[in-house]
Amino acid sequence: MAWKKSSEKLVEKFYENIDSFEEAELKKMFGYPCSFVNGNMCTGLHEENWIVRLSEKDREELQEKHGAVPFAPMGRVMREYLALPQDILDDQNQLMSWLKRSFAFTSALPPKAKKK
Repeated sequence: MAWKKSSEKLVEKFYENIDSFEEAELKKMFGYPCSFVNGNMCTGLHEENWIVRLSEKDREELQEKHGAVPFAPMGRVMREYLALPQDILDDQNQLMSWLKRSFAFTSALPPKAKKK
């Protein structure tokens, strides 16, 4: 099954918000915009989902308080990643709060070794 493109509105929102993070390294994965820190994926889009990488504590909070679901492209759950629920995408302050948590967590990870 072919993946759907993210809407222009979501892509614009992604780039507008990621501009706030100096450490963001923008790339595309499978045609979707993503942001990396020290070679580690931090946040990105997939179809109409906005994905964030979070600590275990933050993932539990996001799931319990907002009903976030694990990110599972092709049926395989990607550890540490959740799709942000619509109520967070609709609230700029909450969106930025979760993005800051994602960047903080990913920034604390060891840099990913570059492939030869």
